[in-house]
Amino acid sequence: MTDFPFNFKGMIRNGRRLLTLTLKHPALLTGIVVTGLVFGVREVGGLQSLELSAFDQMIRLRPSAGADPRLLVVNITEDDIRSQNRWPISDQVIAQLLAKLDQYKPKVIGLDLYRDVPQQPGHATLLKQLQSSNVTTVMLLGDEDTGSVPPPPGVARDRVGFSDFVIDPDAVIRRNLLFVTAKNEKYYSFALRSSLQYLADKQLPFRLDAKALHIGTAIFPALDKRAGSYQALDDRGYQVLLNYRGNTVARQVTLTQVLQGELQPEWVKDKLVLIGTTAPSGKDLFLTPYNLSATQQNPKTPGVLIHAQMVSQILGQVLDGRALLWYWSEPGEIAWVWVWSMVGGILAWRFRHPGALAFTIALAGGGLYCLCFGILLQSGWVPVVPAAIALGLATLGIVAYRLLHDAFHDALTGLPNRALFIKQLQWVIQHHHPFSRRFGSSDAPSIAVLFVGLDGFKAINDSFGHRLGDQLLVTTTDRLKVCLHPTDQFARVGGDEFAILRRNVQDPAEVTHLADQLQRQMTLPIQLDGQDVFSTASIGIVLGRSNSNYAPEDILRDAHTAMHRAKASGKARHEVFVTGMRVQVMTRLQLETDLRRAIERQEFRLHYQPLISLQTGKIAGFEALVRWQHPDRGLVPPNDFIPVAEETELIIPMGKWITHEACRQLKIWQEQFPQEQPLLVSVNLSGKQFSQLNLVEQIEQTLQETGLSGHSLKLEITESIAMTDVESTIALLQRLKALHLQLSIDDFGTGYSSLSYLHRFPTNTIKVDRSFVSRMGDESEDSQIVQTIILLGHNLGMDIVAEGVETAEQLASLRTLKCEYGQGFFFSKPLVTEAATALLKSDPQW
Repeated sequence: MTDFPFNFKGMIRNGRRLLTLTLKHPALLTGIVVTGLVFGVREVGGLQSLELSAFDQMIRLRPSAGADPRLLVVNITEDDIRSQNRWPISDQVIAQLLAKLDQYKPKVIGLDLYRDVPQQPGHATLLKQLQSSNVTTVMLLGDEDTGSVPPPPGVARDRVGFSDFVIDPDAVIRRNLLFVTAKNEKYYSFALRSSLQYLADKQLPFRLDAKALHIGTAIFPALDKRAGSYQALDDRGYQVLLNYRGNTVARQVTLTQVLQGELQPEWVKDKLVLIGTTAPSGKDLFLTPYNLSATQQNPKTPGVLIHAQMVSQILGQVLDGRALLWYWSEPGEIAWVWVWSMVGGILAWRFRHPGALAFTIALAGGGLYCLCFGILLQSGWVPVVPAAIALGLATLGIVAYRLLHDAFHDALTGLPNRALFIKQLQWVIQHHHPFSRRFGSSDAPSIAVLFVGLDGFKAINDSFGHRLGDQLLVTTTDRLKVCLHPTDQFARVGGDEFAILRRNVQDPAEVTHLADQLQRQMTLPIQLDGQDVFSTASIGIVLGRSNSNYAPEDILRDAHTAMHRAKASGKARHEVFVTGMRVQVMTRLQLETDLRRAIERQEFRLHYQPLISLQTGKIAGFEALVRWQHPDRGLVPPNDFIPVAEETELIIPMGKWITHEACRQLKIWQEQFPQEQPLLVSVNLSGKQFSQLNLVEQIEQTLQETGLSGHSLKLEITESIAMTDVESTIALLQRLKALHLQLSIDDFGTGYSSLSYLHRFPTNTIKVDRSFVSRMGDESEDSQIVQTIILLGHNLGMDIVAEGVETAEQLASLRTLKCEYGQGFFFSKPLVTEAATALLKSDPQW
């Protein structure tokens, strides 16, 4: 038998010596334990925000490098937008700007404005200007949350760069994204394209490999996933840490200054000129380390100035040898933190007096900060927060427990928070997958998550105050605990929201029984400040499935969705999640997103349904009805988007546009087709619009801008809106009446109007709902209702409009009842503007 090459006795002896050494020197043990704890917290992202905040503070303290003499930024300010009286700025003005700058012979002009959609006039002129070899422009790659924006048509690809920024989780830009590959296509950033254009005459070699980007002798190493104090950094494309020059990156002038020639030729000649909006209304604003100071006046930095920082960094590295920010590898950071934990342990071992220890630790912490700041001045990013925490934890062991505990628990209730609950759920999934293996059925669940949301907590909190609101949450926590098994995981995942994880569920009925128990507990009165308060809870339930892709975040999201369904269904109940709920939520969210874009892009169209005078048989006016011309879905009916617009209050800008467009078009028709009784237009007002404080002023402004007489505009409100607050309604209607408008009660007979109030409303018209008109017959009850409404309206001095007229018999009956106006498919369906104009021209008579 040959001898085994390893000396086991020696290994055991050395291990014992190491253990003895560790036990005899607590500083060494503390250093190991604290380093492990610090990097454990760091691993889950617990220190990232602190470290990034420390980095931002040091960046602000670092002396500024001053304005880059190679750059000039042309700002489009709020004053520029006001002077042009439009946004986006027209293509003609941008073309003039490019031409004006080109006279001064800049090396490169970078246009940081999207020009994928023509902004007439001057689109052709602008496209011609963009063909210049020294002009670069932008596109937007976008992502799943933000749609892409193509470059202007016809611009060479080597002069187009993406304007996407890589934004940290705290919404701050600290990284420079240089290059990406998407769908087998290569894309350069706007900053890189502009820089390469500037460097073109130097004929520097440009190369891109797996680990770095090379321009001449300058090397831009791709940022590592765990660079500096990032954890799980998104490393798409080639990124480098953005080494800001300072708060001032370049000389800046405004659009107006350039157009008026108020700049020196040397500011532009042979420079790289960037053009972009700095106006807050342009919404091209981002956070940088310089925006996070309490004394900072401007809350955000315009995107064009961030592009300028990125360009300056690239040119500084290539032409000036200005170093990139470097960082240590993870082993280096571990060693760094271990050294400072050792320092803390040794100091705690040496200085026993609390005062002396506190002073020494404070001195050591100050030295640590100064050392890290000094390294940053040499373009190094060395983590200060993990080292500082290690210093403190090694000094006070109990702080380790508190930090770890507080990082994953709710301070008020002592429950695990959302992050810890997610981790607990992740652990259960990993150790119980597949969920159904115990039951021999792929449909049998083995875990359940219950999402508990308190009903009406905000009202209680507002009524009793936050202190008693917190007391309610603590009492609720204690009550819910009574219903749980010792193995259940219970967490507070939101302000008034809790989550429960139950394992090894044998029967789904067990989960619904638990939900019933929880809701019974919540119905018991709770004493707050000597007063009984009653609350309920809505619960969403997700049953675990045999699906390895069902991530914990998705489970909690789906439980939250089911809880909201329970609230929407009447509260104080529970709902089990089904796949259709998620589809509905996503569909609803997509519709809201599309609706916001539709308002910005003016995708709405008005259709006009003729209003017929039953006495003369001629067109007396139109009712304006909004339609949505969706770029992908085509014509979207109002019932699909009006409720969403109401809920999100997008109906307010939409309603303003509808009123203005209807008045504008009617004014055109009145001039084209003059008649003894001028045409009128009816516009429906929603409840949200009716509640606007500036509604009267807005309508008055619309009439002034369109030149339409108030007598020609009729506003329609429903019974339910009118009766919400009668006195306020009457006051508002009287203010509107002062503009000489006509007012109408829509869908009369379907609401809950009180006749005692109806005579007080200063309205001109009652509209009979189509549901009554469509069922009119010689002896029908609906005929009697229509006759009663017409008689009532006439007695109150109002005229009557009958909706939904579809047959000659209905028309004859309405004429017999002396109804003044009618509208419906018998006369015409709602028409686009051109068709309505043609109908007026034909001058029909029914």
